[in-house]
Amino acid sequence: MSKSPRRPVAGLPDEETLIAFLREAGTAEKTDIARHFGLKGGERRALREMIRALEEAGKLGKRGRKGFSEVGALPAVGVADVVERDMDGELYVRLVEASADAPRALLVPDNDKPGPAPGMGDRVLVKFARGEDGWEARLIKTLDAGANKVLGVIRKSNKEVRVEPVDRRSKDVLLVPHAQAEGLRDGDLVLAAIEQGDQRYGPKRGKILEKIGHEGDARAASLIAIAAHNVPMGFSEAVEKEAEDQELPALKGREDLRDLPLITIDPADARDHDDAVYAMRDEDPKNADGWIVWVAIADVAAYVRPNTNLDREARDKGNSTYFPDRVEPMLPERLSNGLCSLKQGENRACMAVRMVFDRDGRKTAHKFVRGLMRSQAKLSYEQAQAAIDGQTDDATGPIMAAILEPLWAAYRTMLKGRLKRSPLAIESPERRIRMNDQGQIISIEPRVSLEAHRLIEEMMIQANVCAAETLEQKKTPLLYRVHDAPSQEKLFNLGDFLQTIGKPWTKGEPATTKRFNKLLDETRGGDHAEVVNEVVLRSQMQAIYSAENVGHFGLNLDRYAHFTSPIRRYSDLIVHRGLIRALGLGKDGLTDREISELPAIAEQVTMTERRSMAAERAAMDRYMAAFLQERVGATFPGRITGVTRFGLFIRLDETGADGLVPVSTLGTEYFTHDDKSHALVGERSGARWTLGRTVEVRLKEATPITGGLVFEMLSEPAPRDPNAPAPRLGQRARGPGGGGFPKRGGGRPGGPKPPKGGRPSGGLKGVRKGKRR
Repeated sequence: MSKSPRRPVAGLPDEETLIAFLREAGTAEKTDIARHFGLKGGERRALREMIRALEEAGKLGKRGRKGFSEVGALPAVGVADVVERDMDGELYVRLVEASADAPRALLVPDNDKPGPAPGMGDRVLVKFARGEDGWEARLIKTLDAGANKVLGVIRKSNKEVRVEPVDRRSKDVLLVPHAQAEGLRDGDLVLAAIEQGDQRYGPKRGKILEKIGHEGDARAASLIAIAAHNVPMGFSEAVEKEAEDQELPALKGREDLRDLPLITIDPADARDHDDAVYAMRDEDPKNADGWIVWVAIADVAAYVRPNTNLDREARDKGNSTYFPDRVEPMLPERLSNGLCSLKQGENRACMAVRMVFDRDGRKTAHKFVRGLMRSQAKLSYEQAQAAIDGQTDDATGPIMAAILEPLWAAYRTMLKGRLKRSPLAIESPERRIRMNDQGQIISIEPRVSLEAHRLIEEMMIQANVCAAETLEQKKTPLLYRVHDAPSQEKLFNLGDFLQTIGKPWTKGEPATTKRFNKLLDETRGGDHAEVVNEVVLRSQMQAIYSAENVGHFGLNLDRYAHFTSPIRRYSDLIVHRGLIRALGLGKDGLTDREISELPAIAEQVTMTERRSMAAERAAMDRYMAAFLQERVGATFPGRITGVTRFGLFIRLDETGADGLVPVSTLGTEYFTHDDKSHALVGERSGARWTLGRTVEVRLKEATPITGGLVFEMLSEPAPRDPNAPAPRLGQRARGPGGGGFPKRGGGRPGGPKPPKGGRPSGGLKGVRKGKRR
C-alpha cells in the first residue's frame, strides 16, 4: 500500500467509501483494506464479495498479484517504464505492474535534479497525479537509465528478426517477434529493450521501442550518436512558445554601444554569432603604447530567465552538440540564430567587457557593462586572415585601417603577456568533414590554424578571466572552469616513457606548463615530436566545471570561468547571471536557489559536455568509416597512436581516421605488452612495435554502422633494443596459438576503441565552437 489515508469508523464500508479509499491509497491488498476498516470474520468475507462485484462491474482492477485499485487510476507513487514518445518529443510512462486498463501518463522531468533526462526504455520512479489533460508522472528518480536498452539494426530472415547492436563494444544481439517488426525494413535503426527472463542460452529476447532511421541514410551516423548517447533532441511546445514571445530589450538601463565598431569573426559556416570584438589605442598618457580591447557577448540572460521552461530545457541540454551535418542546439532557433545572434547591422542586447592592456600585454583594468550593440561586419576567419595578409575584399577593405589593423596590433601586444604566462602548447590537430546537401561526404581535411583563430581565442580567454576576477571581487559564487595539474602517477608514467627515447625527465619535480613546453620545444621537428606531443597530452587531467576553484593548469591561470558562449553553453549563462547580480545590472541575475545549487549545476554541465564530446566523436568515427568503405584494400601511411595487448591503433595521415591492427595479424610469435615503453615486444625476436612509429597499413574492413576500421600491417617492426630489459612474462598478447587475445575484440570492426588516456577536454585547444578549454 503506497499511502495510508485517515482511519474511518470500523465497519464494512459502502462501495463509494471503498473506492474513495483506493483512490487516495493508489493500490491496496485485501488484507490492507480489512485492516484499515477494522474488519474481522464475516465482515472480511463480505469485503471479498464486494471487491469481486466491483471487479465484475469494471470499477476495480488488479494491480500486481494481490493488489487492487480504481479502474483507470494510478498509485500516488510507482515504478514505471518510459514506453512512448509522441510527435512533439514528449515521453509517456506506463506502470510496471499495470493492468490492461491502466492509463499511460505524461512524464514531467524534474529539471532541478542533475543528470541526463530519461529516455525511451528507461525505468523511473514517479509521482502520479491527475492533470487537466490526463495523468502526469513527475520524475522522482531514474532507476535504470539505458541498462536494458540496445540501439541496433534490424536483420530479417525467414526464421527470425534480430537487432544487432551498433555499439562496437556490445554483444547484446536481440531476437524480437516478427509481429513487432511489421513495417520495418532490413537495415532499419531501432531502439530496443532487453526482455528480462531466465534465458541462459542463445540470443536475448527483446522488444522494439522506436524506429530511429535507416543504416543507409546519409546522416545515419549523427542519428545513431544522438540516440546512443541520449542527447536531447528538439524542444517542447512550451519552450518554443516562450522563445517566440521574446522581444529585444529596450535601451533603458543599458549602455548604448551602437557607435562602437564591433565585428564578429567566426567559422565560414557559423549560423550563430555570440561574440564581437573591437580594439583601439589607449589615449591615456599613463599607458603609452597600451590598448583598449572590447569583447561583447550576446545577452542570453535577458531572454532565458531562471525557473522558466526555456531555462529548464537549456539546463537539461547543458550545451549545444555539433555534428558534421547538423547541430542539436541548447536554445531554440528563434534565440540561437535570431535575437541572441550578433547579426551585422541589427541591434542586439549584449554583456560587454572593456579591458585595458599595457605595452607588455599585461591587463591593468577591466569593466563590465550591459549594453545594446550593432555589429559593423560579419567576417569569417579566412576573410579576416586574408585581409591582414594583404588580400582584402568588399567586406574587409573598408574596415581595414579602422578595425582590422588595430585588432591585430592589440593582439600582438596581448601575445607578449601570453608568452610570458606560457600556457601549455600542445598541438592537437583537428579534422573537418565536408558534406554536400545530400549528406554525402566530399572530403575529410585538416582544420587550418590561422592567426585569426588565435586572436579571437586570446581575447575570449582574457574576457573569461575578467568574469572570474569580477565575481570573486564581488564575493559572488560562480562556476569555475578548472583544470587540475597532472597526478604524480601520470608524471611517473611520462618519465618512464621518455626514458625509452633518451629524454631526461626528473620525476620528482612539480609539473609546470613551462616544463612541459620546454620538452615539446626540444622534440619539435624531430623523430619523436608527435609521440611526445601525444604522451604529454595523455598525461593531462580533464577540464571540468566546479563551484570550487583549483585554477586552470593548461592555461596557467589562477582563476578562470566560461563567459563568452552563452548561446551554446549553460555554464556561461550562469556566469552572466552572476555578473548581473554582482554588478546590479538587472533583476534577472543569479538567484539564491541557483547559488545553493551551483555544485549540482557544475556536475550537470560537466556531464552534458562529456555526453556531447562522446556523441561527436562517435559520429566522426562512423562518418570516417563510411568515407573509407569504398577504399577497402587500399594502402595508407599512418602512425601508431595506441599500443595495447590486443593490438595497435593506427591513425591515418590522410584523414585522421583511427583503426586497429589486431595483434593476431602481426606475426608468428607471441608479443608482450610493455606498458612502460608503450610497445609490443616479440618474445623470441625482441622485435618492437612502438608508440609514435610511422607505418604503412592496408585497410581490410570498414564498418560504418559501428565506426570500426581494421588494418593489416605492411611495415616491418623495429629490431630488438639492445638496451631494453627482457620482456616480462604474463602479459602475452597473441601468437598463432592463442594466448591473451581478448574476448571483445581486436580484429572485429566491433572491437575496442583507441585508448583515450587522460586527454583533457577539447585537447586544451581553443574556446570556439567544438573546442572546450
